[in-house]
Amino acid sequence: MKLNFFKYQGTGNDFILIDSRTEKIVKEYPILKKLCDRHFGIGADGIILIKNDSKGEGDFYMKYYNSDGKESTMCGNGGRCAVHFAKKLGITKGNEIHFRAVDGYHYGLIKKNKNKDLVSMSLLNIKKNEIEIHPEHVFLNTGSPHHVLFVENIKKIDVYKEGRKIQNSYLKKGVNVNFVEILENNTLQVRTYERGVENETLSCGTGVTASVIAAYKMNKISSIEEIKVYTFGGKLWVSLKETKNEYEDIYLTGNVDFIFQGYIMI
Repeated sequence: MKLNFFKYQGTGNDFILIDSRTEKIVKEYPILKKLCDRHFGIGADGIILIKNDSKGEGDFYMKYYNSDGKESTMCGNGGRCAVHFAKKLGITKGNEIHFRAVDGYHYGLIKKNKNKDLVSMSLLNIKKNEIEIHPEHVFLNTGSPHHVLFVENIKKIDVYKEGRKIQNSYLKKGVNVNFVEILENNTLQVRTYERGVENETLSCGTGVTASVIAAYKMNKISSIEEIKVYTFGGKLWVSLKETKNEYEDIYLTGNVDFIFQGYIMI
C-alpha cells in the first residue's frame, strides 16, 4: 500500500503529517511505530493525522500518535505544525484556524517573521487548584502531563538517564519530564524527556508551557506576558493571563518548517 506523507518540524520536534481525509492508513501501532523509526521508516517524534471534525465546529480534527505508535495526548509543537499543514492543504484560506484535538478546541494563527513562518496556538485553560506543588518538583497538565524540576547547569544534565528514571516512577500513563534553568530577564531554558518517544526531544511545546507556568507559580519569574524559552531546537514564546482561579489565554508561538513530502510503501 502506498502512503503519501508530509514531514514538518517545529523547533526541532519533527512529525509525519498525513491527510487522512484522503489517505487510508491502518491505525495499528506496529505500522505507525515503523513509520517513525529513523532507520527503517521515515523518522519522526510522532505522527499527526488530519481528519474532518466529526462535531463540525472546527476546521479539522488532529489525531496524534507518539513515535511508539500509540495514540497520545495533546502535542503543542505538533499542533502548530498541524495548523501550518492545514493551510497548505487549503482547509482554510485565511491564517486563522480553529481545530479540535483530543483535549478540546484550539486556535491557531500563522504569521511571517523574517521569511520564517511563525505559528501561534492556544492551549486550554489551567486551573490553579490542579497544579501540584511538591518539595522537589511541580506537576501539571497542559494537554499532556508534565513533571517540572528546576536545575542549574542544564547542559550537563543527563536528560535520558534522569528523565527515564523519573518517568519509570510514574504508574499507568507516565509523564513528560522537564528540566528547567532560569536565565536572565525572565527567560528559561528547557530540556524535556518525552514519554512515548522515551528519549530527549529537541523541543516540547506543552512541556515549555508547563515550565513557564511552574516557574511563575514558584516565583522564579515575575511576568507571564511573553516569556522567551530556549530549547535545543530553537526559541519558543509562551504568553498567558492569570485570573483568581486559573491561567487563561495561553498561547505557544514559534517557527514551523515544512521539510519535504513523499510516499512510503506500507
